[in-house]
Amino acid sequence: MFSVPLSLCSLLDSLRNLMCKYLASQVAKLKGAVCCKGWLPFQVVVRHGSKAVTRHRKPIHILRQKLLAVTEYIPPKPAVPERCIKPWEQDVHEPSILEKLIRRDVEFTFQENKMIAVFQNNSINSEDLRLLRHRLMKHDIRMKFFPNRVMRSYLTDTKYKNLLPLFIGRNIILVSKEPKTKEMLQIVRSSTQISLLGACIEDALFSQQGVVKYSRLPGMQVIRGEVVSGLTQITSQTCQLLNNGPVLLTNLLEQYLKQQSETVTGQKESATTEQKETQESQGS
Repeated sequence: MFSVPLSLCSLLDSLRNLMCKYLASQVAKLKGAVCCKGWLPFQVVVRHGSKAVTRHRKPIHILRQKLLAVTEYIPPKPAVPERCIKPWEQDVHEPSILEKLIRRDVEFTFQENKMIAVFQNNSINSEDLRLLRHRLMKHDIRMKFFPNRVMRSYLTDTKYKNLLPLFIGRNIILVSKEPKTKEMLQIVRSSTQISLLGACIEDALFSQQGVVKYSRLPGMQVIRGEVVSGLTQITSQTCQLLNNGPVLLTNLLEQYLKQQSETVTGQKESATTEQKETQESQGS
């Protein structure tokens, strides 16, 4: 074993004692400074121990990379695509309370009104829209706004499902309890920012040209008057035809009786004249 001389050991002990005394004096100075000035020295964290050794991974050689890429396993593709095997799951949209309320309003609108016209909104401003609404209200034509989602969900299961292609963009719906197409077209004609797409009048679907042709038809009162006049004319003609036979018969009978009375009177006159002649002949 390696042996240390005694002189060296004593020297090391003396150095250790000096270092301890020096450190003790420095600590005493620091404590005195802290007590006098009221501050603490900075805390220095000293890491003790050996530094961690990190080994960096060496890159793979290019030939080995090519070999791994060539020998990599590629699973075979299925004969039927996966999208055909896996069933398609459709997201079920649960309507909110507001959508249910709007759907109820839509159902009430289609049940209570005979005329429902769909117009396309071409960015009409609020002032023109207010004036148009006021002019339509004079003829009892109301303006409605419904979301396309609610309208499409309602029309899908009803007899009005052929109206679905009309509800794509921004729409305006005009409704009235009686079909007033003529008044509606006269009011809307002045506004070029909305255009007619189609209408449902008395459970019948009309295109734009169909609504224009329907507006040119006479009103219900005129049609009813024409029907009543036609029926009365037919009944008067039938009554006249039924009365022609009895009237003709009575005329013939009257004429026959007149002829009979004339023949009787003629016979009486001839008889009286013959009697007078015989009396005159006898008297002479």
